[in-house]
Amino acid sequence: MFDFDQYLGFLAFLSILTLGFWLMIFLLTFAIPYWIFGSAIEHFKEKLAARKAKPKQD
Repeated sequence: MFDFDQYLGFLAFLSILTLGFWLMIFLLTFAIPYWIFGSAIEHFKEKLAARKAKPKQD
């Protein structure tokens, strides 16, 4: 079967694989969309503020 060192290596491999899987799920479902939509909203607010600050030319 497994020696103790092989067992620890297998557990370390499974732990790293599981952590990587959940980190990828977190990044793809929350962190990256939050970053993209937040930056888009900030960009929109800056453009709106610049448009309001520009004097009207009648």
